Amino acid sequence: MRPLEGYSVVELGMWVAAPAAATMLADWGADVVKVEAPTGDPNRYTLKHVGQDIDSAPPFETDNRGKRGIVLDLRSQEGKDVLERLLERADVFVTNLRPGALERLGLSPDELRTRHPRLVVGTLTGYGWTGAERDRAGYDVSAFWARPGIAAMLNPAGEPPPGIRPGLGDRTAAANLVAGVLAALLRRERTGEGGVVDVSLLRSGTYANGNDLALQNFFGKRGRTRHRTEHESPLYNSYRAADDRWFWLVGLEGNRHWPGVVKALGREDLGTDERFATGKARRGHVRELIAEFDEEFAKRPLDEWAERFDAEGVWWAPVQTLAEVAADPQAEAVGAFVEQPGMGDAPPLRTVATPVAFWGVDEKPRGGAPTLGEHTDEVLRELN
Repeated sequence: MRPLEGYSVVELGMWVAAPAAATMLADWGADVVKVEAPTGDPNRYTLKHVGQDIDSAPPFETDNRGKRGIVLDLRSQEGKDVLERLLERADVFVTNLRPGALERLGLSPDELRTRHPRLVVGTLTGYGWTGAERDRAGYDVSAFWARPGIAAMLNPAGEPPPGIRPGLGDRTAAANLVAGVLAALLRRERTGEGGVVDVSLLRSGTYANGNDLALQNFFGKRGRTRHRTEHESPLYNSYRAADDRWFWLVGLEGNRHWPGVVKALGREDLGTDERFATGKARRGHVRELIAEFDEEFAKRPLDEWAERFDAEGVWWAPVQTLAEVAADPQAEAVGAFVEQPGMGDAPPLRTVATPVAFWGVDEKPRGGAPTLGEHTDEVLRELN
């Protein structure tokens, strides 16, 4: 039995964040009904938005598997009435519409809680429900990466921000929303009352950036992001092997990991060099030590370094390409990928699993993503 068997969820979401949260709930056993406008979730057409003439949309399928999809025109009274019937029997309502839009539809958390006191309302916004900018549009690149200071910390000061890959902030916020929804359901078990779970990309981003913001608040200035050639901890830095493959040393506890690294290098002389003999000394000579490491690591391919590192207990990780991740046997072993049914008549799709495993529970997706309006008639029949 999956953990959320018997729970009913209504999703009024689009793009990634709210649909990803609802997909977690579906994977974990909930019956999720996805409500779309007649034009459909714009993420269905994600590749077309960037100029590709392709009908398939693997990101949409990943974030909408296992749901039943219906089309409602919420501009009409009939559409609103059907949604209200769905909410009457639901345990959870998940949405990432902006506050003003929900208020215009009569779906603000306060209104919903008045009509459905047992309902758990999970809202995921860019900038929250309070403040002057609550209705500002927010994708994860703006509200999670840019606004909370994450993008500014990824490169040294003065350099332009790096390119941001899509969906990382959305899925972080989605996991936060799921955690809040589950906590609200637990409270409802004790009190009989639902509640409102308010997650924003902005607050999720500031939490994710907590280390640097804690230092900023304490010292009144930002920590430095350094080029790898002058990283303050050479044992916690990236390097390139002879075959042009990159890897990371992760010896965060410098004095603990130093002996194994120099032994794996075959450079025990570095351990007695007064410039590098102590953590304090190494901190004062990071450029020289990184230069020594760069010269040595360029002499052997990564596979050889892997054997040496593992033999000496050195902590490290390869910087993998996406193709390498997709073929990584350890990722496969932890269940990082699943095969789900294709949407409509499409073939099965291998994609990412949700991030939590429940021992002894079947994790296979129960269905693919719905085609637009695929289950409208079925759900309407259930509502009589």
